[in-house]
Amino acid sequence: MVEEGLTAFFGPVIYAYSRADALRDGVLVELPEELCREAGILVPVAVTDAVWQVVDPGDLDQMPGQSVTGRTWDLLWMFAFAARSPRAQHRSAILYKCDFLTLRETVTGAEIPENKTVTLRASCGPGDQGEPVITIMLPWED
Repeated sequence: MVEEGLTAFFGPVIYAYSRADALRDGVLVELPEELCREAGILVPVAVTDAVWQVVDPGDLDQMPGQSVTGRTWDLLWMFAFAARSPRAQHRSAILYKCDFLTLRETVTGAEIPENKTVTLRASCGPGDQGEPVITIMLPWED
């Protein structure tokens, strides 16, 4: 009914890019459901490719004690903590910070580990079928 009115007013949809399309194309990366549930998150969570590059920078073998699973856990745990804060109540998007170990190249060319604080934006909205989903992105991403 409303959709018919919108189609009558705007015309047919020319092109739509769904969440499933973004997941298939690698624009979004779905996080493991089991890990999300362990962190207390009951809806599907995906991160943008830019966030995934922070979680899995490709050089974790050079950083002792680092793993994709552990870094994903940190990202999810900090989100869950931020989502439960009073400031996040009744909001569909929240900003939060998470620390990640990175390698920094010195002037001599040596790489040394250092902590990097990354600001993230988590947005809860409808998925392709109207179900709640969470997308974690960098603050300037949509």
